[in-house]
Amino acid sequence: MSIVLKDLTKTYGSQRAIGNISFSIDSGEIVGFLGPNGAGKSTTMKILCGYIPQTSGVAQIMGMEVSKDPIGVKKRIGYLPELNPLYPDMYVAEYLKFISDIHKIKGSKEAIERVIESTGLSLERKKKIGQLSKGYKQRVGLAQALLNDPDVLILDEPTSGLDPNQVTEIRKLILSLGKNKTILLSSHIMQEVEAMCSRVIIINKGKIVADDKVEVVKQTLSKNKSTTVVKFRSDIDVKKLRAKSGVSEVIASEGSTYRVVAESDIDLPELLFNFAIESKIIILEQKEEVESLESVFQQLTKNV
Repeated sequence: MSIVLKDLTKTYGSQRAIGNISFSIDSGEIVGFLGPNGAGKSTTMKILCGYIPQTSGVAQIMGMEVSKDPIGVKKRIGYLPELNPLYPDMYVAEYLKFISDIHKIKGSKEAIERVIESTGLSLERKKKIGQLSKGYKQRVGLAQALLNDPDVLILDEPTSGLDPNQVTEIRKLILSLGKNKTILLSSHIMQEVEAMCSRVIIINKGKIVADDKVEVVKQTLSKNKSTTVVKFRSDIDVKKLRAKSGVSEVIASEGSTYRVVAESDIDLPELLFNFAIESKIIILEQKEEVESLESVFQQLTKNV
């Protein structure tokens, strides 16, 4: 396993940031680490990188315990923090040389050329970092994370501040890196997570509330129900439809359109067809609604 957490806990005085979380990630996996602000994502990532110590539990990278060998671990990882710390008065190439010297990278010139090319910084290499757009500053942060050719990449909001074209390019880069590296990334953009990650871990209030393949997580909350969005020619009697056996929810929206939720063993299209006949009304269109990762995330992390 490239990343292993066992009963990891971090407290600040009486406040618990994360509590007894456990998961493991294999080589070649790209895993989305999701959660609302304050859920414990960044704290977990900082512990994995050796930036802060855990209160209890075990964090391992490539078989090495972070708390016992933080230097050894840092040689095997690349880290892009959410707040990307850069030196605005340094030139791009100069900054990357500075980072390579810290890592004591052999063949630093070749390594710098490699990451400049792969992150699309060729035209910006002679500019001062402070002159760059936010998107290009993010690329510089990603470039420094790749300098030591790490086995494990930990990326906190890697596409933050990028325009749609840049997002597409960084997504392709991350997908290519995931072929031979382990990548743990956080993002608030669910579409990006679905596009890049085969698995998601969702954390809320310091506890893991979901950990599985993206499609499995999306099906978790919908396995006992089915949802159809139906448009009638005119408005219907919502109470009459809601009273049908197996129907749990009917939500009206504009244009005589309704979101109907029923138990999974109910043939919802047939029920709606029969309801339309009884009501002497015509169905103009209907479509089964597939649960999105965003809606699942909202349901798992909502305040109760």
